[in-house]
Amino acid sequence: MKKTYKIDVDCANCANKMEEATKNTEGVKDAVVNFMTLKMKVEFEDDADPDQVMQDVIKNCKKAESDCEIYL
Repeated sequence: MKKTYKIDVDCANCANKMEEATKNTEGVKDAVVNFMTLKMKVEFEDDADPDQVMQDVIKNCKKAESDCEIYL
C-alpha cells in the first residue's frame, strides 16, 4: 500500500534526513520525500498497519529533524 502525506520542512537537507529516517522505520518498504512539493510518499510492507507505522515514522523523523511536521 502507498500513501502520500503533506509535510513541513525547512530545507532540502532536512527533507533528506526525513526520507532516510522513514526508510529505516520498521513496516516501511520505501519512502520518497519531495522538498519542492512538501510531500512524502510512503510504501508500506504488505502486513503493516499504516496508521501505526506512521506514528513510528513521526518519532523517527523528529529524532532526525526536530522541527519537521508530517500531517496525517
